[in-house]
Amino acid sequence: MKLYIKYMVSSRCKALVQEELLNLGLQSEYVVVDLGIVEIHKDITDIQLNQLKENLSKAGLELLDDSKSNLIDKIKTLITDMIHASEEQPKVNYSVYISEKLGYNYNYLANIFSEVKGITIQQFIIIHKIEKAKELLFYDELSLTEIAHRLHYSSVAHLSAQFKKVTGLSPSFYKKIKDKREGVLENL
Repeated sequence: MKLYIKYMVSSRCKALVQEELLNLGLQSEYVVVDLGIVEIHKDITDIQLNQLKENLSKAGLELLDDSKSNLIDKIKTLITDMIHASEEQPKVNYSVYISEKLGYNYNYLANIFSEVKGITIQQFIIIHKIEKAKELLFYDELSLTEIAHRLHYSSVAHLSAQFKKVTGLSPSFYKKIKDKREGVLENL
């Protein structure tokens, strides 16, 4: 069971949620407490859920209803599939694509996503695009120009700038590190 918590955007909020779960006797059942989300192995009782909702509310956090939770899952799945599972990226703007696929106004989706995840949909997309770029660089099948084209970057410079912003490394330096690591492993 996944629970989404609105306004949970700091490690302090995370600690508060962990404490509330502990107080409700759910400490052994929760798997992941991350910013905006709690994943529990099994369903919790309505009494526990209502108590959690009430306690979180007192702390300024809001437990989202199932429809909003499902919507966030759908956004994440759509983006992940769009970037990692598909060879071809959509030809339209991501906001238009996501809005059309899910049948909701993009601003509505963006607001819910940001409140829960603590990052924008665009930032989430960039993170996943850079992960895909790292994967493509790792397997050394495509040039940086081909990777930029495949991930719909306007230029190699744009991809490189975002890559460095997310990873702290330039794509060429990342590739050198990977090559050096492989050389060391071959010599073992």
